[in-house]
Amino acid sequence: MAVSKERKAELIKQYGKDEHDSGSAQVQVALLTERIKGLTEHVKFHKHDHHTRRGLLMLVGQRRRLLSYIKKQDIEEYRRLIKSLGIRDNIQ
Repeated sequence: MAVSKERKAELIKQYGKDEHDSGSAQVQVALLTERIKGLTEHVKFHKHDHHTRRGLLMLVGQRRRLLSYIKKQDIEEYRRLIKSLGIRDNIQ
């Protein structure tokens, strides 16, 4: 599901360096997390929607790669980010 403009602006303001920073890894992870939450609810209701399930798994993989990058760069930033987003720490 798409993230509304207002919610996207809130996430960019909260996790970005400024209100125009939509490309940093932290902002991308926050936006992906928001999309994943919406798609998870959709897939719970529509159990046979396999196209959406595949897209959801692709988003989870993309978020995992970004989190791995953040963890390699700055472990403290990684811990703060997963705590604020409510993501489990399972990146090796």
